[in-house]
Amino acid sequence: MTKYHYCLLLMGSLLLGSCQSVEQLSIDYMLPAEVSFPATLKRVAVVNNITEEEQKKSENEVARLTNYYNGDAAITTESLAEALANENYFEEVVICDSALRSKDINPRESTLSRDEVLELTQNLDVDFLIALENIQMRSNRKISYMPDWGVFLGTVDVKVYPTVRIYLPNRKGPMVTVNSNDSIFWEEAGNGEASVRSRLISEEDMVKQASEFAGTVPVRHLLPYWKTSNRYLFSGGSVNMRDAAVYAKEENWSKAVELWKQTYETKKGKQKMYAAYNTALGYEMQDSIDTALEWALKAQTLAREKSKTDKKETGEIHDGTISYYIFISMYVDELEKRKEGMARLNMQMNRFDDDF
Repeated sequence: MTKYHYCLLLMGSLLLGSCQSVEQLSIDYMLPAEVSFPATLKRVAVVNNITEEEQKKSENEVARLTNYYNGDAAITTESLAEALANENYFEEVVICDSALRSKDINPRESTLSRDEVLELTQNLDVDFLIALENIQMRSNRKISYMPDWGVFLGTVDVKVYPTVRIYLPNRKGPMVTVNSNDSIFWEEAGNGEASVRSRLISEEDMVKQASEFAGTVPVRHLLPYWKTSNRYLFSGGSVNMRDAAVYAKEENWSKAVELWKQTYETKKGKQKMYAAYNTALGYEMQDSIDTALEWALKAQTLAREKSKTDKKETGEIHDGTISYYIFISMYVDELEKRKEGMARLNMQMNRFDDDF
């Protein structure tokens, strides 16, 4: 559940360490979703449960450049179904793209009744439903003059707020409600204010594109997803550390870890700390998160001791100066989050019998 990319980017010499260098790696790892679906739920229907009245543009506008909209529910529903299907998590994803409330005469509770859920799951031959229940948007449109560049800059920043509910047959009320949000952005630059204003995305296209984007937003709350993070490898200071960095580049993490452990046992001070941190990274790359956390905690302890005796104990990480203790503590936090989610992730992925 871990992938990585070795970038071979020299991030700068660490202060107080003339021979020490840091290289950056990009790591992709999977995180669990907020919602866990039993493996027996294999076929899902995505339905549009928003009334036609709710899809009209709001009359209420806050401030001159800030507007609130209801998104295009049909577009969002289709986008949500497509995004779910692209993940290949369920065996089948079908879409009921007509608004279920379109024939309502009188307003009523928007959640689907038990009878409606049962009828829909039977008619669509699915195990459960994911219903789009609301799609709100907030748009900020602004034009500014940039004196340093001598141009006008126009921006449109839209925040989308889709709400979906999950329904199971024969269950009273929705299983769970997922409220999510994210932002989408457009910009134009030019010499004249009128020209920039005319080329900025129109209100109609903005609503369409933002509605399509909104359909993708709930997916990471519903399904396990990949996250990309940066990692940093201490690669100098001794023969073992340099040789281990070569093994890491070749993806031979077991050999690299062996050399880092040797360094940890034989060196003191910062070299011992670097080796402990690298060993944690090596185990993370092999998906041994528990062991990685153990070594990261060792590195954190050494960094804490170092910070007490050396007031200038800092390093240049990612073009910025940062305390080793803070830097390693941030890594400990990430590993703790990964460990916390591993049991839930394994449960969510057990429908694939470890074939993922």
